[in-house]
Amino acid sequence: MITASGVELRAGARVLIESASFRIAKGDRIGLVGRNGAGKTTLTKCLAGEGIPAGGTITRSGQVGYLPQDPRTGDLDVLARDRILSARDLDSVLRKMRENEERMANGQGATRERAMKKYERLETEFLTKGGYAAEAEAATIAASLGLPDRVLGQPLHTLSGGQRRRVELARILFSDSDILLLDEPTNHLDADSIVWLRDYLKTYSGGFIVISHDADLVEMVVNKVFYLDANRSVIDIYNMGWKLYQAQREADEKRRKRERANAEKKAAALNSQADKMRAKATKTVAAQNMARRAEKLLAGLDDVRQADKVAKLRFPDPAPCGKTPLTAEGLSKSYGSLEIFTDVDLAVDKGSRVVILGLNGAGKTTLLRLLAGVEKPDTGMVTPGHGLKLGYYAQEHETLDPDRTVLENMRSAAPDLDLVDIRKTLGSFLFSGDDVDKPAAVLSGGEKTRLALATLVVSSANVLLLDEPTNNLDPASREEILGALRTFAGAVVLVTHDEGAVDALQPERIILLPDGVEDLWGEDYADLVALA
Repeated sequence: MITASGVELRAGARVLIESASFRIAKGDRIGLVGRNGAGKTTLTKCLAGEGIPAGGTITRSGQVGYLPQDPRTGDLDVLARDRILSARDLDSVLRKMRENEERMANGQGATRERAMKKYERLETEFLTKGGYAAEAEAATIAASLGLPDRVLGQPLHTLSGGQRRRVELARILFSDSDILLLDEPTNHLDADSIVWLRDYLKTYSGGFIVISHDADLVEMVVNKVFYLDANRSVIDIYNMGWKLYQAQREADEKRRKRERANAEKKAAALNSQADKMRAKATKTVAAQNMARRAEKLLAGLDDVRQADKVAKLRFPDPAPCGKTPLTAEGLSKSYGSLEIFTDVDLAVDKGSRVVILGLNGAGKTTLLRLLAGVEKPDTGMVTPGHGLKLGYYAQEHETLDPDRTVLENMRSAAPDLDLVDIRKTLGSFLFSGDDVDKPAAVLSGGEKTRLALATLVVSSANVLLLDEPTNNLDPASREEILGALRTFAGAVVLVTHDEGAVDALQPERIILLPDGVEDLWGEDYADLVALA
């Protein structure tokens, strides 16, 4: 169970949540919603014990499993299978069992005897923690999330960003925690995996909080809704499912508006009468009483929710360039003995639209990194054409310096732009006041997305390389990106699971990985977008 009492959250001088008290217990399936920047990620970090609230207390009992929006693991040489098993401390036991198996096979005399005895103790410990049944359970969860045995046997550093994210989700689900805190768990999942996750959460015996912009997921799995109102700095708690919550919230807003309109009308009448009575010395006290009554009428009202602000996004007017600003020939990439793809050719013409498709692990992100110059290919080459200006959006926000502030990241992206214009651009992406002085490391996933997109806006790029640009965004911000994609005059190479993003792009061609097959876009490929 998690209990929050009088919790206050701040981002710099800005109050995210003024005072909140609630409990999360077994059977509570809570959807945590609110616009980007409202404090959802900050709250879950504090609930998980990875952050400290500005005020109030948070107490935890039982095991809490936390999936951050941008998970990072320390040792990328660990096998994916061992990373998942570490949720129940099975990885270390299995590793020691393997070591002693080797000593039993190769050792002699006393050495072999000691190894046998130690192996027996370790196997007993392994069986106590669930043993081979637990290992099979972990494999089943992983397979349901698109991680077959072949992937589980690979070190994490050989996996794509999407695969590592799935490993972390599998680890949290396998942990068998009493309370799960899941921040955008459907990011990087294909359609089949999302369906499986919905079914899993519907029957989960513990409690959980889920942050998700997947409306279908929230509608199907939650029985409570916590709404973070960024304008009022409060959490509105609805003990009901998603559809009832939407209806109730709309009714609450209408009630607040009606009550405020009535109170303002009565207060105006009282103040008007008080002004008339002040003209007479004998009526001064009565006038003051009327004015106080008017103040009380307005002070006791709930604030009316203001419309959420939305980042205004328009990709840059592209710099002039030649007919083919970017060409790649014979690209291949391997990590150790693992071959990602071979012999990929791509010519990005001025203003062209290209979508890269392939299953997770097929090398979509890797190909974009090669085109962006972030990584070098094993074979082949990437050749810039006349006037090329690249803009690269990385799905894990590697283009941002986490140790630098929002403002410093923008100044690095546009060194020739004056400070007034930089602040104006940041303001259109909802970074204002003290927000611009926050280090990028403390931003939520949605805020990092907005900042990374803001750096593209000032880049005057004529070729955009976009890797899952709609992840982590609320519906209104996502629509802004889709609108910007529709109107951008430069070339775009896009990796996405978002069918709406492909519709907005209206691609001309696809590159199908890992084979590197190029084809004209056709509606037959539309079904592959969510699956890939």
